[in-house]
Amino acid sequence: MKVILMRDVIHAGRRGDIIDVKPGHARNFLLPQGMALEATPANLRVFEQQRSKIEERHFELVEQAREVAAGLNGLLIEIKKRVGETETLYGSVTATEISDQLEAKGIELDKRRIDLEGGIKTVGDHEVRIDLHQEVVATITVRVVAEE
Repeated sequence: MKVILMRDVIHAGRRGDIIDVKPGHARNFLLPQGMALEATPANLRVFEQQRSKIEERHFELVEQAREVAAGLNGLLIEIKKRVGETETLYGSVTATEISDQLEAKGIELDKRRIDLEGGIKTVGDHEVRIDLHQEVVATITVRVVAEE
């Protein structure tokens, strides 16, 4: 089934691409999520007419993400956790904990944007990547300290 991507989809293509996908993937995921339109002649005409509006909205989202990234880059967050004798944590630091600490500093961020790359399970400073937009990534430092 041929579809027009309405936004960038990881491992599929960029906004505006016409791609061929399995019908089930289109029906059950891409179309209901608003990520794609069926590539009919009418939808192709509509998409071409709206392309400039879509590009403008995309540019605004990227600029907003860059502004947020400027405030996040280099930010230090401290999280206290229970620690064992070998300096390893009981459990691990979660994206929710990082999101809560950011919220306490006045930065609201969806926890799903925080990429922990396997988790934080030791005491010390850890670089954490935050995907604000597909084109904008911020990096913060999470310092894990032993709870007294």
